[in-house]
Amino acid sequence: MGAAFRGPAVVGGPASSEMKTYVATPENRQRDWYVIDAEGRTLGRLATQIADALRGKRKPEYTPHCDTGDFVVVVNAAKIRVTGNKLSDKVYYRHSGYPGGLRSRTLGEMLERRPEEVIRRAVKGMLPRNRLARQQLRKLKVYAGPGHPHEAQKPTQMEVDA
Repeated sequence: MGAAFRGPAVVGGPASSEMKTYVATPENRQRDWYVIDAEGRTLGRLATQIADALRGKRKPEYTPHCDTGDFVVVVNAAKIRVTGNKLSDKVYYRHSGYPGGLRSRTLGEMLERRPEEVIRRAVKGMLPRNRLARQQLRKLKVYAGPGHPHEAQKPTQMEVDA
């Protein structure tokens, strides 16, 4: 077999015509604050768009190994919507670490007790499993009601697809 094809050879071209890969750095990244009203939104569709905003994939300067994402504030987490029988069929598990320590709650019970945790877990499941994702998840602020304490950051309303 012959050598691998490497594309057309550039003969006599200037050295400055090479393509440069953009890499975001902490000095040149812009962190914005967005607020999302979760009332009436479907849980999974909302979580994917929140995860994209936290990772920075909505920006042209997205760099996979750098945290270029924005802060996201979610309000009205208790009023999210799910399809099908998920309120009774979807089960969240946790373990105490002791024998027989497996505890479970349905989605309906979680929405009554800790609605913020439902959105946080859904977004966490859509992020990669590494240190960078744990850092990005700290930029997610979820509140069960309509108010939030982040007015000083002047968050803008984020357009979320239905």
